[in-house]
Amino acid sequence: MEKHEIILYILLAIVCTNLIRVVPMVFIKGHIRNTFVRSFLYYVPYVTLAVMTFPDMIQTTMTPLSGIVSLMVGIIAAWFGLGLFPVAAICCAIVYLMDFMSSGVFF
Repeated sequence: MEKHEIILYILLAIVCTNLIRVVPMVFIKGHIRNTFVRSFLYYVPYVTLAVMTFPDMIQTTMTPLSGIVSLMVGIIAAWFGLGLFPVAAICCAIVYLMDFMSSGVFF
């Protein structure tokens, strides 16, 4: 890959990234009153995070079962009001223990 191609790719990435931020500011002047659009924009970050996180939780463990069990326990823990750090710690511990037990390696 030549130097001018790399520069072109970087400039294209800058333009695309900034268009996503600039276009809404140009076309939407006032307060958004439509409740559907407001709720859609409110949940977009959560959906994006879920789409990136949930498949990876199941696929990166030694067995998909440990990822699924960890996901279910994490959902239940969050449902009962635990914060982000305790839920993440519980999920990590469950995956570690289940993968440790399934591997058959005991130190």
